[in-house]
Amino acid sequence: MNRTFLVVDDKAGMRIMLKDYLSEQGFRVVTANNGREAIYVARHEKPDLILLDIMMPEMDGYEFIRQYRKERETPIILLTAKIEETDKVIGLELGADDYVTKPFGMAA
Repeated sequence: MNRTFLVVDDKAGMRIMLKDYLSEQGFRVVTANNGREAIYVARHEKPDLILLDIMMPEMDGYEFIRQYRKERETPIILLTAKIEETDKVIGLELGADDYVTKPFGMAA
């Protein structure tokens, strides 16, 4: 059974790039373009890992974590352009498992 990853980012290019790369690695990838949509997708798809942007319209990544952590303990990795140490601390304290700043590289 393939592991399912949920990629949440308001930038279509980022979603497509991550989906293409992870699919090539054998993962099943579902996507959402904001936190509100991600809550719906995560409840229905029950992903094994969530790759989550912070700065998104409608519901940001921090609020997604606040709400989703009430339901599940799925690992969450924040992928964000926010580089301040306080942003990282907030994300990790809310329940993210790791924090990766954009831009980042993907080795083939």
